[in-house]
Amino acid sequence: MPHQFDARAGDKGVFDALLDAAQKFGGNKPILEDQDRKPQTYTDLIRASFVLGRKIVDITEPRERVGVLLPSSAGVVVTFYGLHAFGRVPVMLNFTSGVRNLKAALEAAGVRRVLTARRFIEQGKLEDVIAELGKQAEIVWLDDFRKSIGIGDKLFGLAAGMAPRLFRVKTRGSDTGVILFTSGSFGAPKGVLLTQKNLVSNVAQVASHIDLDPNWVLFNPLPTFHCFGLTGGVLLPILTGMKAFMFPSPLLVKQIPPLLKDVKASLLLATDTFLNQYLRASNPGDFDSLVFAVAGAEKVREETHNVFAEAYPGVPILEGYGATEAAPVVAVNKPTDNRVGTVGQMLPGMEWKLEPVEGIPVGGRLFLRGPNVMAGYLKPGKPGDLEELPGGWHDTGDICDIDEDNYVRILGRAKRFAKIGGEMVSLTAVEAFAEAVWPDGRHAVVSIPDDKKGERLVLVTDRPDAEVASLAAWARSNGAPELAVPKKIMRVSELPVLGTGKTDYVAIQRMAEEEAMAA
Repeated sequence: MPHQFDARAGDKGVFDALLDAAQKFGGNKPILEDQDRKPQTYTDLIRASFVLGRKIVDITEPRERVGVLLPSSAGVVVTFYGLHAFGRVPVMLNFTSGVRNLKAALEAAGVRRVLTARRFIEQGKLEDVIAELGKQAEIVWLDDFRKSIGIGDKLFGLAAGMAPRLFRVKTRGSDTGVILFTSGSFGAPKGVLLTQKNLVSNVAQVASHIDLDPNWVLFNPLPTFHCFGLTGGVLLPILTGMKAFMFPSPLLVKQIPPLLKDVKASLLLATDTFLNQYLRASNPGDFDSLVFAVAGAEKVREETHNVFAEAYPGVPILEGYGATEAAPVVAVNKPTDNRVGTVGQMLPGMEWKLEPVEGIPVGGRLFLRGPNVMAGYLKPGKPGDLEELPGGWHDTGDICDIDEDNYVRILGRAKRFAKIGGEMVSLTAVEAFAEAVWPDGRHAVVSIPDDKKGERLVLVTDRPDAEVASLAAWARSNGAPELAVPKKIMRVSELPVLGTGKTDYVAIQRMAEEEAMAA
């Protein structure tokens, strides 16, 4: 059974939480692995963190914010904990976001040094990106650190591994744990400062909500610059005794299904987009070891649930809901009570309120407060300043309905409602119409200005046979209002997605606006 949530769980620092886990589950327990297939135990991870951290200390200052530009791997985990072992702050950089956003992130967080690796830069063809970042910050190659590790460093790691609390820099829950940047699905990314308490508390909240078995293997293909990949894919397994298997990219679709089978993965973190791709690329038996999959970052389509249930009955997809600002998990379904159509039950320790939204009769705009909710946003152009939350409440911008059992249903983003002829229309609901008509397609709906009705809807879809008449017919037979039917359809070969797997609504909005201007 899941244990009771302890509000004091986050009072310790991130590195001390790792040491507690090692003490609880045993230093010799394998806890980390990646595609190089060299498993590390708790003791291995702690020693490696001290050795690398000592190298980083030589070129940084206490509490310095240090950029981390690395893929999901054992290396990024060691780097993360190595920074924490000596009181430095990891700033996780989204290498898929483009030079402009990366340089803005360095400025917003006050980053002067970026840790990366040559093999990653070469494989990712990021040489031009690094050249640009190098004009703003010092690029530090971890490869050079590894080559310079000598007998003295190894002896230090051995000693530190035997008495880690004597060697680590003591930190508190209120100290900065990580700086991340929002995905930018609906605009420019914002810097989010999460405390160490935010991170450790969120792990404790999930562990008190779902019964997790230390013998499980959690397969994480999601990037650690995304909070789902960092907290869910790294901290959650390692702090609860599960092995974290790190995979460098969710886009390597053909490699993942057979690897799930090979490593006997119990849990898989993914998004709806990637789950669909993995299923299509899989062979019978590839998912047999899974206990469940956890999907977040975007809505899980009914079609995905159905296809997964048919191929692997008894292996549920647990849809969850989170936000970078909440470290990130806010709600998630349970294997024992998986309510499809919801994003699950609010986690223990969460406070919430729904504020009414004009024109939307059900639910309201969701505000959150709790031990996992961020300290605040970084102020643009002022790295030392923090935009704190009024009363500790975070405005999610999501329109939600919450039932008497605290199960959450997402009705849409506040930004994803259009006002057409004076009526509020959920763009998320319109996407569901398209999904019902063409369940095997990918669809996105945006709104553009309209002289007569204020706004009009545009459906962007990868279905080449999509027609307005089919949508209109479905709407009539299902009682949907005619004004919710897009009168304009853009057919594309593939919908743009972000590196996190989320639909890139910024790019789609731009496409729709450019086509409207050209018409």
